[in-house]
Amino acid sequence: MARAGKRHKRLNRSAGGTVLLIILTALFGVFMIVPIVYSISMSLKPLNELWTFPPKFFVENPTFKNYADLGRLMATSTVPFSRYVFNTVFISVVGTIGNVLISSMCAYGICKLKIKGSQTMFNMVVLALMFSGTVTAIPGFLVIRMLGWIDSLWAIIVPAFAAPLGLYLMKQFMEQMVPDVLLEAARIDGASEYRIFFRIVMVIVRPAWLTLMIFSFQGLWSLNSSIYIYSDELKTFNYALSQIMASGVSLQGAAAAASVVTLLVPVIVFIISQSNVVETMATSGMKE
Repeated sequence: MARAGKRHKRLNRSAGGTVLLIILTALFGVFMIVPIVYSISMSLKPLNELWTFPPKFFVENPTFKNYADLGRLMATSTVPFSRYVFNTVFISVVGTIGNVLISSMCAYGICKLKIKGSQTMFNMVVLALMFSGTVTAIPGFLVIRMLGWIDSLWAIIVPAFAAPLGLYLMKQFMEQMVPDVLLEAARIDGASEYRIFFRIVMVIVRPAWLTLMIFSFQGLWSLNSSIYIYSDELKTFNYALSQIMASGVSLQGAAAAASVVTLLVPVIVFIISQSNVVETMATSGMKE
């Protein structure tokens, strides 16, 4: 039995098919990494290379002057850049945690607790996926104004909690991966619903909420401006970046450096979370 358990499953694929798959994967990988490499190359170019036509992909005379100029701008800005960074980090972290937690709890109630009217609620969520942010901008603004959250970070964070994509993703994943017999066994053993949710369900659906975390964090981190925020002290880092890019030709190097700084954070989060998703996908399969 031990030898049988250690045997590797043979793939029904020819050697040529394997080579072709590797080549296609490598091509797609190169295609996706090109924008990142180009952004880093742009941030290391001196000003004369930034405006060379036709533009060159790689930098010829790399310099860190752009990053030094960015640091100088951060130090002399009327609103400290640390404030912009704090606003962005606060919105991204709190909004992501709230989205994952609320979406997961709602999905658990809809698909596992069999709440009356749950299917109707889920149909409303699916319907909400069909509307873009442009369509709901005016109703959303009226609701935020009634709540008194205009010119507040909560005007961005709280709506992120109710993103319909999160609930849809978690509900579909829980239905497929969480067996009802496992939950019934836990209830017979005396476990509360909160204990079942956090100690069993959330462990099994880890790939889903890690994926949701990536989408939510990237969306909030790349937020440029909001119709709810008017004070410069509450603006995000991307707003400061847009102001630098609009300041003139002489600051385009600093803008390129700032774009790399903005890009690296979601990329790092994606790389870390992706490894966890792949690992969990390979080990979390269950059968009734």
